[in-house]
Amino acid sequence: MAQIVPFRGILYNPEKVEDFSDVVAPPYDVISPQQQEQLHQRHPNNVIRLILGKIEKNDTDQNNRYTRAAAFLKTWLGKKILVRDQLPALYISSVAFPIENCLVTRFGLVALVRLEPFEKGVVLPHEKTFSKVKSERLELIKACHANFSPIFSLYSDHNGIVEILKQAVIHRGPDMEMFDSNGFLQRLWRITDASVHQTISKAMADKTIFIADGHHRYETALNYRDWVARHSENFSDDHPANFLMMSLSSMEDPGLVILPAHRILSHVGDEALDAFEQKVEQYFEITNFDFKNLNMDTVRNQFIDALHSNSERNRIGVYMKNRQAFILLTLKPDVMENLYSHEIPKSLRNLDVTVLTRLVFMDILGFDQNRLDNEKLITYSSTEKEAIETVLKGDYDVTFILNPTKIEQVQQVAREGLIMPRKSTYFYPKVISGHVLNSLVP
Repeated sequence: MAQIVPFRGILYNPEKVEDFSDVVAPPYDVISPQQQEQLHQRHPNNVIRLILGKIEKNDTDQNNRYTRAAAFLKTWLGKKILVRDQLPALYISSVAFPIENCLVTRFGLVALVRLEPFEKGVVLPHEKTFSKVKSERLELIKACHANFSPIFSLYSDHNGIVEILKQAVIHRGPDMEMFDSNGFLQRLWRITDASVHQTISKAMADKTIFIADGHHRYETALNYRDWVARHSENFSDDHPANFLMMSLSSMEDPGLVILPAHRILSHVGDEALDAFEQKVEQYFEITNFDFKNLNMDTVRNQFIDALHSNSERNRIGVYMKNRQAFILLTLKPDVMENLYSHEIPKSLRNLDVTVLTRLVFMDILGFDQNRLDNEKLITYSSTEKEAIETVLKGDYDVTFILNPTKIEQVQQVAREGLIMPRKSTYFYPKVISGHVLNSLVP
C-alpha cells in the first residue's frame, strides 16, 4: 500500500529571488563540470550549492562539499531566502516543452511517499545503481537532513488523479512560474485543501510506484532511514526519515517522454574495431550507410530513419572512428533465445540495451563487469547527433545508437522484480531541483 502524504515544503522566497530560473538546476547526475561552474556563477543562492557543491583541494572531514551544503541551507533559511510553508501541502507541477515539433505538458504530483523496501512491491526500481554515487548521496543527506530534489516516479492513473489535481488549481495562477535554462515553462501550485489531500491519498493507496529517475537517491534514503534509526532514541514510524519527496507522474500522461541513452565508448583498441563487423555478422544482419563522396548529414538521416523503422525488431546503430560509413545492426531471429534463455528472463532478453550490453559488449567485445561499471570509459547521450559527433571529433572511439525503451517494457521488468542494465531509459525532461525542498528534521 502506497502512503502519499502532504508536507510543509521549503520554497525560494519570491521577495528575495526575482527570477526563479536563476536558482533551480537539473538533477545532480546530469550536470557536467562546465554546467556545474555555470550554475555556481549564475546566482549566489542557486541550488547547485546544495546538490552538487564544489570539491576544494583543502577539504577535510570537518569542511567539505557536504558540510558547506548544510551551512548554506542553514544560512538561507535564516535569511529567509528559503521559506518553509506554514501549512502542509501537496504540490502540482507542470513542464511545457517541445517534442517532435509539438508542444506537450507533463504534470507531476510532488508529495512525500513512505519508504518501502523494494521486495514489498510498493515502490519498484528498474535499473542498476553505482555504489560510489550512493555513498556520496548518503554523506550529503546525513549532513543536511533534507531532500533537495524530488525523485521522479510513475504510476498508472485510471481514476483521474491528475484531473483532480488540475481542478483544484484551475481558478488561480501558479505559486511559482519560470522558463528554465532550456526554455521550458515550469509551473508549481500549492494545494492546501485537506479534502483534496484525503482524496488523493486514498486514490494513490493501491498504486504501484515505479522509479523513473532517482534510484540512487531512493536507495540512499533507505540507508539514511536506517542510520537515523540507529542514532535516535525516539525513532518512530512517523519520523520524517521514513518518507521521501517524490514527483509522481501518470504513465498515461501525453507528456511522458522516454529518450534513448546512446553509449559512447573510449579506449576501444583499433584491433577490436577492425574485427568488429566480422564478429557481429554471425548474430546480426548488417547494413552499411556509406557517406564517402556523399553529404554526411543526408546519409546520417537515412541511417537514423532506418534505425527507427520497424521498431519491433532489435536494431542498433554503430559509428566507429575514422570510418566513412554508419552501420545498422539488425538482430537475427532467435539469437538471444538460443544464447541466453537459460540465464536472462524473456522480458530482459528482448530489450535493445540487453542485446547491446550482453551480446555486443560482453561476448563480442569481451568487456568484463569492471569495464561496464567504469563511467570514465562509457559515457551517454540522448541525441544521435551528439553521440556521433563526439566520435567524429576523435574524442571517443565508437558510439552505439539505440531506440528508446518503451514504458510498457519498464513496467513489465519492474513488476517481475528484474533490473535493466544501467541507463536503459532517459526520461525527458528531467525533474528540476530547487522548486521544492523537504526537511527531514523532526
